[in-house]
Amino acid sequence: MCRIVVHVCLLGLFLQALTQPATASEFSLDGDFLIGGLFDIHQISDTVFQDRSETITCSSQRLTLSSYRRFQVMRFSVEEINNSTDLLPSVTLGYEIYDHCSDTHNFPSIFNLISVNGSIKPWNKPLTETSKVIAVVGTYTSTATLNFAPLFMTDLIPLVSYGAASSVFSNKYKFPSFFRTIHPNKDVLKVVLMILKEFNWRWVSFLHIDDDYGRDGRDLFIKSIEDTEICLAYTKGLNTYTNYLKTLQTLISLKINVIIVFAPEWTAEDLIKAAIKYNITNKVWIAVDAWSLHKTLPKENGIRNIGTVIGIAEPILEIPGFRDFIHSFKALHQQEDKGKFCNQICNCTNVAAEDIINADPSFSFSVYSAVYAIAHALHSVLQCGAGKCNSNVTVHHQMILPELRRSNFSLLNQRVQFDENGDPKYGGYSIVFWNQSGEAENVGYYNFPPSSQFFINKSKIQWHKDGEVPVSLCSQECPEGHYKVLQETHKCCFTCTICKRGTYVNSTGDYYECTKCKEKEWSEEGSTTCHPRLVEYTPYSSGEAMMIILGTLIFVCLAAAIFVLFLHNYKSPVVKSAGGPMCFLILACLSLSCISVFFNFGIPTAASCVLKYFPFFLFFTVCIACFLVRSFQIVYVFKIATKYPILLSWWMKYQGQWLFIIVVFVIQTILLIHGYSSAPPTPEKITQQESKTIILWCNQNVEALSGFLILFSILCFFCFIFSYMGKDLPKNYNEAKSITFCLLLLVIIWIIYATTHLLNHSSYTSTFNALALLSSLYSFLFWYFLPRCYIIVFEPQKNTQQYFLSLIQSYAETSSM
Repeated sequence: MCRIVVHVCLLGLFLQALTQPATASEFSLDGDFLIGGLFDIHQISDTVFQDRSETITCSSQRLTLSSYRRFQVMRFSVEEINNSTDLLPSVTLGYEIYDHCSDTHNFPSIFNLISVNGSIKPWNKPLTETSKVIAVVGTYTSTATLNFAPLFMTDLIPLVSYGAASSVFSNKYKFPSFFRTIHPNKDVLKVVLMILKEFNWRWVSFLHIDDDYGRDGRDLFIKSIEDTEICLAYTKGLNTYTNYLKTLQTLISLKINVIIVFAPEWTAEDLIKAAIKYNITNKVWIAVDAWSLHKTLPKENGIRNIGTVIGIAEPILEIPGFRDFIHSFKALHQQEDKGKFCNQICNCTNVAAEDIINADPSFSFSVYSAVYAIAHALHSVLQCGAGKCNSNVTVHHQMILPELRRSNFSLLNQRVQFDENGDPKYGGYSIVFWNQSGEAENVGYYNFPPSSQFFINKSKIQWHKDGEVPVSLCSQECPEGHYKVLQETHKCCFTCTICKRGTYVNSTGDYYECTKCKEKEWSEEGSTTCHPRLVEYTPYSSGEAMMIILGTLIFVCLAAAIFVLFLHNYKSPVVKSAGGPMCFLILACLSLSCISVFFNFGIPTAASCVLKYFPFFLFFTVCIACFLVRSFQIVYVFKIATKYPILLSWWMKYQGQWLFIIVVFVIQTILLIHGYSSAPPTPEKITQQESKTIILWCNQNVEALSGFLILFSILCFFCFIFSYMGKDLPKNYNEAKSITFCLLLLVIIWIIYATTHLLNHSSYTSTFNALALLSSLYSFLFWYFLPRCYIIVFEPQKNTQQYFLSLIQSYAETSSM
């Protein structure tokens, strides 16, 4: 805007030039209504240094043949419309076209388009004093458009651009009367992004012209790759003073193989020629629509050495009649005075017809459709139809604006429409490849919504490196099961580290960390997924469970058989010496203790977790109490009774053995109930990170169970002491020896189980627990009761009163010596 203010201040200097009549030339055509045109036919390649304010002589600068071709397309479009009897019958269009070769020094042409009779009227003057120019076509660059567009927006003069692609023009608040027939930058960058993803190119450079167009493209590209795996390794704004050698060396040092060149044709020419000069090889150059159809660059000497050029271009639409128009025009004016050929002094006449026709056709349809959009809007304003227009309608440029917004017509099989931002709603892009013949060969396409189709025929592209698709990555992809550890600021640069057991790399999510498996899952080292853990427990149907249950049933049957045998021989000395009626209590408690065995199988529940120990500790404690009483009685009778006879009489009078057993039973019951109610065991799952299984088990609170465990341990300890003291008693009174041996087996069994339980939690833990319980019961059944059964059944001669008395007499004689 500062530039605009400067040039407005120079208005007085320009007015003299504005009031001079234009020489009849190809740049000017009279008509009922005028369309303005701005084309950068010549391009200033260097910054202009001036010591005074003056306009630029465009003819002294480099001719841009593609822009001159677009200029001729506008002239052709107006002539074609004038020759038509359908669009604007009985109405002629004229034009005022200017060579806008400078962004900042061509304002006389702009002022001429908005002036009335050589004067610029204030904004509040009546509409009758407006310019004959109803709309303007142009210009090509975004920067130039940004500089002068506000002058047109002030008075709502429609400005239809064929090349200004910067996204700022979509802002209707700032540019209410701006339209364009070229897609904005975001659309071409969308296709660039699709190409990068198609070939898995993630490490790229973005070189852009250092102006509004290029910077807008850069910003949009950075935003578009934010949520992708693509990294912008290097970006650089290119201008007249760019050190191309340094820029290209940076690309090599960063190992960037894909270069997006977002620049007009003259900047792209300088870059590509520099790449050829400095022998830059084996790169992929992505050309945007501004230079992808360049005619001479693909034929440049050494162009094949730089690599592969893939471009995005407007589809080439042949404009019928344009070739004949150029040939006839050149034939008509080949004798014209060069000095009077332009309304600005130029040297356009030395361009051959074929040069114009064969020039870069980019944006030709954009110019063609821009002129036709204005003509169709004028058609609506003049209420044209049935071969005539309403001559009574006074047309002002403000009347064209709403009709442009409503544009909806067919042109060369394209439906021309604008969206709410003034951007085109039609068309698409071609994907081209610069082949060995120096031609831009069509290898794919992208169609805009609603179809949204994208396709590339990869087989048509002849890659520069062994015929294989080039790779452009900062770091090679990690092997399966490895995650990325970032090494630099770019997410594309990383090292690979393998995931540990119990974690995995989520192939559809985050590659930068290992995801922990869920509780019910497991994984090996370097996994890309987790597997369900196997749920382990010992079912009743398993072989080991059935064997232990069978052993339990056999135990109960044996206990029942011994019970019956002892009952039948109740008054025999063997039964009396084994404990008499106490034997039946022991056998019953041993059988009841077997209940715990059955609750070690199946899926653990709160009830089974209680019952897997409760019956055993309750009834087996009674058994130990009975054995403690029995061992105490034996030792007392043979070794203590003579010293403390009073104690024996008291013991016999108050039935001390039964009183002790009842007290132990009551205390143990209270301790068990209190322990299990205060901290009941709960069914839980053991899931270790390295394990492939989930083990179902019962979590017993040892502190809560400590009371009855201590009582049980104390009973076992004293039982062992008394039984050990009676190890030298008579042979038929070897109950003490049997009890001692049984207790030793009990300790060994539970030491083995505890060691196994601590070293390994598995589904067999419950099986080992059931086996330990059953083994404890069998040890007392086998080593205490079966020897008595053997005497009763197979040695009845030893089961007599005389035999027992003889043993006692022999022991007494021996002990007295």
